[in-house]
Amino acid sequence: MGGIVLIRRKNPPEGWALPGGFVDYGETFEAAAVREAKEETGLDVKLKRQFHSYSDPSRDPRQHTVSTVFVAEASGKAAAGDDAGEIGVFSGADLPDDLAFDHKQILEDYYAGRY
Repeated sequence: MGGIVLIRRKNPPEGWALPGGFVDYGETFEAAAVREAKEETGLDVKLKRQFHSYSDPSRDPRQHTVSTVFVAEASGKAAAGDDAGEIGVFSGADLPDDLAFDHKQILEDYYAGRY
């Protein structure tokens, strides 16, 4: 597929975002990442490595959340689902301007090889 898969959120806060969500009780971060990717994109992902955790209290206007980001490879047919209104694949050069949360910082860190 090549590129970064982003979803356009159906619910506030609006904007494009990396697929993700909340970890269920008793679930590992890795299992949650695979499940949320499937629910929001229809894609099967294979996690390659943990990238970094982001914990700034202001990163999510709804409440203080922590995101642990994984680098993954995806396969299958992409289709927006769950909280996703739309799905897109972007390169570092064509990322949308309206990124939700702190996802602009996350993607800048990824492309700069910071972690």
